[in-house]
Amino acid sequence: MRLGLSIGYSGAHLDLPVARVQLAERLGYDSVWTAEAYGSDALTPLAYLAAVTKRIRLGTGIMQLAARTPAAAAMAVGTIDALAGGGRVIAGLGVSGPQIVEGWYGQPWGKPYWRLRDYVAIMRKVFARKSPVQHEGREISLPYTGPGSAGLAKPLTSILHMRPDIPVWLGTGGESTVKLTAEIADGWLPLGFTPARMKAFRPWLDEGLRRAGGKTLRALEIQPRAFVVLTDDVRAGLQTLKPRVALYVGGMGHRDKNFHTQAMTANGYGEAAERIQELYLAGRKAEAVAAVPDDFIDEGALVGPRHRIRERFRAWADSGATGLTVATQQDEAIELMADLAGCR
Repeated sequence: MRLGLSIGYSGAHLDLPVARVQLAERLGYDSVWTAEAYGSDALTPLAYLAAVTKRIRLGTGIMQLAARTPAAAAMAVGTIDALAGGGRVIAGLGVSGPQIVEGWYGQPWGKPYWRLRDYVAIMRKVFARKSPVQHEGREISLPYTGPGSAGLAKPLTSILHMRPDIPVWLGTGGESTVKLTAEIADGWLPLGFTPARMKAFRPWLDEGLRRAGGKTLRALEIQPRAFVVLTDDVRAGLQTLKPRVALYVGGMGHRDKNFHTQAMTANGYGEAAERIQELYLAGRKAEAVAAVPDDFIDEGALVGPRHRIRERFRAWADSGATGLTVATQQDEAIELMADLAGCR
């Protein structure tokens, strides 16, 4: 099983854990993943990491569609891939949520399914350089001819000869977008994944592969993320992960449109998700944290002493996922996971 290292996005002060990424590379990790919300961006850190690493793949997990046009995303990804020596960058994309899309980027929420489809198609045309880029989409079209247009648009071809097969992965969790992922993407960053949830996801993946016309599951990399906490006190370790769950389930989205709340519900914790959201939005954040069930954390993470993590890792290795992205602040946990996955 391939391993990735999640470094996420920075808080109030930029923190790029270069030494930890270099450790992961030495241990045989396959990839490192950045993220963005509404602070540090996902692309700039990868450009820096390209200069201080040699082999590890550089992925965005995820770039938000509203943050940049598909052509701009393709330009940035192609540039970083060239800087890194080629063959190292993964363009991981996701839609974020309407509060960020409209409140931060000033873009319409629109139809995310069609925006994803158009976005990927345009990026692939930019990478391929077969002809000047033109696309008639449901959400995005090039050249632009809508309101405010000067009427002078000209289809263009990238000056930079990018790697034509730069992989595009999608971060999705709902039925329609998971099917779309299997149909058009090279990899899947699943939202709300646990080993047990693969049974529910598999029919969606199969339908997307069918739509792709003969594509097989072996052509799709599947890489969920799991937080790893190496500790002798399992309960205390689970507790350290609850504030993040409360934040995302309770506050990272509108009451009526929160994908993290929906994912928790899909995993069988609907009442807890509703309660967490209610408490968090009421400003009762400590109570929201306390309302996160231990079992929910335990199903989606690897927490405990070495023997417990080793035992529970088997379910992830046998789940059908081709990789696992490790989220941890512990170097010893990074080393343990490398041993369990056979990286060294």
